Amino acid sequence: MYLRVNKVVVLFLISGIVEDVFSEGFVSVREDETLSTCLALFKKEKLPALAVFDNKGSFKGFLSLRWIIRSRLDPSKTTAKTMMRRAPVVTKRDSLIKAARLMIESDIRKLPVYSEEEFIGFVTEDDVIFGAVTEKWGNTIVDQIMTKNPLMIEESDSVGRALSLFRDQDISHAPIVKDGKLVGIISIRDIIEHVYQPKQRQTVGEVIGEKIGSLSAPVKGIMSRPVITVLPENNLRYAAEKMREFDISSLVIVRNNRPIGVVTKKDFLESIVQMEKKEVKFALQLSVKGIDLDEIQRSIIMNDFKSLLLRYEKALEAGTLFVYMKRHGTSFKGRQLIQCRLQLRTRKGSFYGVSEGWDITGIFRRALDRLDRQILRSKELERDQQFARRYLQRIQFP
Repeated sequence: MYLRVNKVVVLFLISGIVEDVFSEGFVSVREDETLSTCLALFKKEKLPALAVFDNKGSFKGFLSLRWIIRSRLDPSKTTAKTMMRRAPVVTKRDSLIKAARLMIESDIRKLPVYSEEEFIGFVTEDDVIFGAVTEKWGNTIVDQIMTKNPLMIEESDSVGRALSLFRDQDISHAPIVKDGKLVGIISIRDIIEHVYQPKQRQTVGEVIGEKIGSLSAPVKGIMSRPVITVLPENNLRYAAEKMREFDISSLVIVRNNRPIGVVTKKDFLESIVQMEKKEVKFALQLSVKGIDLDEIQRSIIMNDFKSLLLRYEKALEAGTLFVYMKRHGTSFKGRQLIQCRLQLRTRKGSFYGVSEGWDITGIFRRALDRLDRQILRSKELERDQQFARRYLQRIQFP
């Protein structure tokens, strides 16, 4: 879902199209074949995904190696049909910006490509990112899209604390520091492989044979190092090449070996989406996973967003609010816990808000309120007396 606040003329800043970057051709499996067969194909060839067809030869969906690895299902007894997913479809003539937007909306980073009625291949987030950075946009410096002041974990902190941080903040990576200096990085994948899937632990490096007994173990034992880093003044093209070279999905941005930011592939995609409407001052990008939003709820979300704009449009100039909602944790008395994460990307910086609960509009408003407070505290606005007064009025003194 992509909502524009006002009507404008569309002007693309990135001119690339899917035809320029997608992988033509594919390896297919039948939907009744086992995941063991699929794993063998992934091992034999470096594939972005496997296309899944039914017995009549119709394309039904696709499989990612990552999904299989993360599942706890027996690959010898589980079929491709159980694990496959459907995704939004793009054509060869669609823009890279549209592909990025569909990836954000669906939370799926590989999309099937069609030529008329025929399925012909896949386009991945890497394809979109590298297609975009080959253009002038690739000269943009990393500082413009990175997440500043990243959440960090001390090397002595427990794996459980890292997992809790990932859950509460809806992030998947965090730098590990000692005395403020970067010593490693940990991801949700590290925790899954070393704690929840011990049979798949790495067999090389410092943790050979190491058995992580519980979530109380220190993150130092499973963190990855050395960390691939870039400087804030490096351009996006250089950063994307680093990600490709080391097959990683995030980079830590450092200054004097101290983390000052993080940039992920999602940051790249979100920034590409912002290019779609150059003259739109503010837009809202909504990504919903496992949740049904009715028209009333959508209207409330949009109206609350407009109310925020009335306060900050002049100060922030332009931007996009990315809204991520997904089912989270277990249900309670028939009600499903939902998490809402907001990221407002503007010319004056990025701002965040996270909340969870059972009421969709309620958690959106709480997350928006936290984002509102972060804007008020921002250094970009601290010299504006009007906003300073509003901030002081919002603080509740005992």
